[in-house]
Formats: sequence, C-alpha cells, structure tokens
Amino acid sequence: MVDKKQLEEVYKQNLENDIINAIAEIKGIDLRKAFDIYYSSKLADQIEHDSCGIENMDAKYLAEDLIENEPGLFK
Repeated sequence: MVDKKQLEEVYKQNLENDIINAIAEIKGIDLRKAFDIYYSSKLADQIEHDSCGIENMDAKYLAEDLIENEPGLFK
C-alpha cells in the first residue's frame, strides 16, 4: 500500500515539473531557465508549504499566473 505522504510528494514533484515545462513552452525558453525562474518564484514557495490549496490547481494555469504576476523574474 502506498503511503499518503509519499503520494503527495510525488504529486507535488509532478506538478512542479509540469509548471516548469509550461513556463518553458509559453515563454519559448529552455528548461534550465524555466527551472531557475520557477524556483525563484513565490509560487514555488507556496507549493512547497502547501499554502492555499494551490497545489490542486492546473499546472498551465499556475504557470500563466506566475508569468503574469512575477514579470521581474523574466529579465
């Protein structure tokens, strides 16, 4: 039987990967740059700390929200 905590961690990792891929696709940048942008964002911190149920939202929506609300990360 799968431990609920382990399952949540796998889900969180997959969500982060999907957000990074969406950022790279939307902005036309390489994955390494998207990775750096994501982990410099408030969104990464919110997901890490499970705040506001944000980890249950769609990855593409979260990527678009990050792009719109944290434009300083894309300089």
